[in-house]
Amino acid sequence: MRRPHFIAEQARLAKGPIGRLIAFIMAHETWSENQRAIASLAIESGESVLDIGCGHGRSLGALASLAQGGRVVGLDPSMLMAEIAVKRNRELVRSRRVEVVIGGVDALPFADATFDKALCVHVIYFWDELQRAFSEIARVLRPGGRLVLVFRTNADEKAKQAFPSDVYRFPALTDVLSVLAKAGLVGELSGSPNGPQPELALLLARKP
Repeated sequence: MRRPHFIAEQARLAKGPIGRLIAFIMAHETWSENQRAIASLAIESGESVLDIGCGHGRSLGALASLAQGGRVVGLDPSMLMAEIAVKRNRELVRSRRVEVVIGGVDALPFADATFDKALCVHVIYFWDELQRAFSEIARVLRPGGRLVLVFRTNADEKAKQAFPSDVYRFPALTDVLSVLAKAGLVGELSGSPNGPQPELALLLARKP
């Protein structure tokens, strides 16, 4: 059954009371996938990490616990999600171990070579231009930096039928790998974050 259009829009850009409900649901539904994405980055003390589309901010605390003495930044286009992320991590924000920034992936508000690691979990569906987005991510990563993506591919027929196509764009895995390469990132499929599910990809990329 196809989900209502307004619910899909809230996932893309949450706002208002419904947006708060969506944030609560997402914080629980995708947590295991966020954990596997974080684990795959092998974050070390002192590193700088960017969570693109951080949403409710549950991952930020986990990232900060690994990147001791480093910098953790959550980026999200939704003012509501940024507010929720700051409240969830208020002590870490207060101590300047975590920062939450409002913005989009098409124009990342950071200097070149700022981050060692970056992650994007279930957010690439909403990006208008994958080439521009990955080029921006490559720009802010340091040489040797790593990116992890978790996303449902166009092989997931159930997802394609459940979500309106003008909001959710499920890409082909080969297309994502191709665009990563054009952006200067070397991609490698690491499998599914939840076991043998070819329609759910965990993709690692590095900046040479």
